[in-house]
Amino acid sequence: MAEITITTGQLLYGKVLTPAGIIQEGVIAVSEEAIHYAGEAAWLPEAYAGWPAGNDKTRGSLLIPGFVDVHVHGGDGCDFMYADAEALKKITRYHASQGTTTMLATTMTADKKDIDRVLSEVHDFRSAPMPFAQLAGVHLEGPFISPKWSGAQNPEHIVPANIEWLEQWETLYPGLIRQVTIAPEGEGALTAITWLRKHGITAALGHTNASFEEVIAAADAGLNQAVHMFNAMTPLHHRKPGAAGAILFDERIRAEIIADGIHVHPAAISVLSRLKKEGNLLLITDAMSATGLSDGEYTIGDLPVLVRDGVARLKENPEALAGSTLTMIRGFRYLVQEVGLTMEEASRAASLTPAESLGLERSIGTLEAGKRGDILLLDNELNLHEVWINGRKMAETQMP
Repeated sequence: MAEITITTGQLLYGKVLTPAGIIQEGVIAVSEEAIHYAGEAAWLPEAYAGWPAGNDKTRGSLLIPGFVDVHVHGGDGCDFMYADAEALKKITRYHASQGTTTMLATTMTADKKDIDRVLSEVHDFRSAPMPFAQLAGVHLEGPFISPKWSGAQNPEHIVPANIEWLEQWETLYPGLIRQVTIAPEGEGALTAITWLRKHGITAALGHTNASFEEVIAAADAGLNQAVHMFNAMTPLHHRKPGAAGAILFDERIRAEIIADGIHVHPAAISVLSRLKKEGNLLLITDAMSATGLSDGEYTIGDLPVLVRDGVARLKENPEALAGSTLTMIRGFRYLVQEVGLTMEEASRAASLTPAESLGLERSIGTLEAGKRGDILLLDNELNLHEVWINGRKMAETQMP
């Protein structure tokens, strides 16, 4: 964690979720530099005693770390595949209003020139201060996937794993790519997985026809994550465990989960959470451009989508879900209220574990002195009321 100096900031009062548990009568001293103190209000250091209150001390409040979403395609009418700087601002503003304080711009399986453009746009956007959710980099979901499990990815753009492309992107934009979704059974996939891990990039299984044995071999090569667990992969069967069985079995593989009650039954999430403990479960949204908007016709990448009752499906293949309209705060509530996770378990899945997957756990993911001031204020029903990013409170006009 970074060294911090005493400066002017504010005090946030309420129940505080810390790595040691929930402090009932807590306080956070935060400035634009960092969190200076997070703990018992009675033990607040004298140096911060004169700071003004940043929230209503008389109202019951729960303060938790900002959410980290490593798999999100867009929102508020915009898709990362076609986003310019203004669209990137709209996406990050909307998701920040829903509690996401750090995120990965997630691409679709597309032509290389379109992926090149996304990388260039995100690189340029990150070169200036980002006022809303912080883009920590890019998640490439494809194009190195299986045509047998393309889901809402356009099969026309699927290609074998290409080390030359990865090396070119890493040379042009060092450290920008933070995660790559890959079908490990594909041509050149194991070599690519080893290359990704050597460069500190998450190698994530997804959209795959891999067998149990092929996934274990991929984990031996460095595979360390699985995208949208149970979706777009070979399922669990008691005689043929498939990719889903391998992920449940192998502790080396973290699992993403879309906790919206549509992609995965809550009982399946509960089983998953019992096996993926100690930092192996990540809450994601897989949100697409319609997130935050009404039902209607949209696109995900270059494929048309129909959204009805908040559920996104491919227009030409209504059986195929096309991302989600989930937000992180709704997913967090679902994990606690429907699945039965504790507040601490849900927060780990929504904040600390994804921060660890990005190698950013020293600066985000928990409420501790020295970390970035990414803080959410919830009520007792887990409704989101206020958001701080880098110690700065989002204006009410930017909240829903």
